[in-house]
Amino acid sequence: MQFRFLTAEDAPAYWDIRLEALESEPHAFGSSPDEHRALSFAEVAERIAFDPINKFTVGAFLEARLVGTAGFYRDRSLKSRHKGHVWGVYVSRNFRRSGAGRNLLHMLLDHAAAIEGIEQIMLSVATGQKAANTLYRSFGFAPYGCEQRALKVGDRYIDEDHMVLFLPRSGK
Repeated sequence: MQFRFLTAEDAPAYWDIRLEALESEPHAFGSSPDEHRALSFAEVAERIAFDPINKFTVGAFLEARLVGTAGFYRDRSLKSRHKGHVWGVYVSRNFRRSGAGRNLLHMLLDHAAAIEGIEQIMLSVATGQKAANTLYRSFGFAPYGCEQRALKVGDRYIDEDHMVLFLPRSGK
């Protein structure tokens, strides 16, 4: 399996795997399949375009097929640019337990930690996503709160755990 940063040229493959994620794990993501279907490849290309200090998406490929993703973005405002966020972590069902998720997150965190000024990385995970929660904790993420009823899928509410990883900085 190969891991690399996605570029705008990966938009069609990303569009497909994101739809797969939203359809197969509706309780794990804030977006819906219908919202995603409304996006053009150009809009997706803009979202995943590689900007090494503000936003990027890591992809896992088996041969030419995109089988996993993990995204990062940095807060834009001057007072919160020290924060980054992980989003859209997903591995296709047939490739789970292969180490793909761990490798995606490892690549994402290594790159994010090297960005000047990033001091903490945050994420949210649905409370029912036990494997994801365990993976994040293994990297040092710690919960700092639980948002009750964060998402509503049909008539069902989904709670989300908010987690943070504080990065070590020399001289502080």
